[in-house]
Amino acid sequence: MFTYQVEPRFSETDALGHINNTVVPVWFEQGRTPIFALFNPDLALDKWNLILKKMDVDFVAQIYLYSPVEIRTSLSAVGNTSMTIHQEVWQKDRLVAQGDCVMVHFDYQQQAKAPIPPEVKEKLLQHLA
Repeated sequence: MFTYQVEPRFSETDALGHINNTVVPVWFEQGRTPIFALFNPDLALDKWNLILKKMDVDFVAQIYLYSPVEIRTSLSAVGNTSMTIHQEVWQKDRLVAQGDCVMVHFDYQQQAKAPIPPEVKEKLLQHLA
């Protein structure tokens, strides 16, 4: 599992005083950075080889300003060309949001999915939940 700490910002709140629902997917993307680095260690955009196919988020409870959150990221499935990533947001020892996404290993020149290299797949499998 990978973890990432976030200090919610005032600009991420909405008129009701809690963190806006559009913020959690942004936090999730940042939380996936260690997985991105398994495919592309220097995170160079000209070598980027992943696309987001699907994402869903379940908002379990309100998230508040001035209280740090932890993003927990793990893999729930690894296939030949794609993987399913599970992520959770925790605040004050409470699950407040969770979601899953499917990311596909992608060849931008061919505009097609591509097999995950064996050495990358081996590393991914170490992070299965």
